Amino acid sequence: MRSASPRIARAGLFAICGVLLVVALAGCTTTQETAAKKQAQSKRILERREHKRKHKHQSKSHEHGSKQR
Repeated sequence: MRSASPRIARAGLFAICGVLLVVALAGCTTTQETAAKKQAQSKRILERREHKRKHKHQSKSHEHGSKQR
């Protein structure tokens, strides 16, 4: 007496593999989105630093200009 036909077992195996593949792809997408968010955040931080550095540099050059007169 057989418990399941080979066709049903094979179909079940394919279904399980399909579900695992979908879950893996969803995980990759989430990882990519997280990486993109982190990269954008890092870019904003670097831009702010550069802006502050330029502003600080301009302030010092203005101070030197007023002292020389």
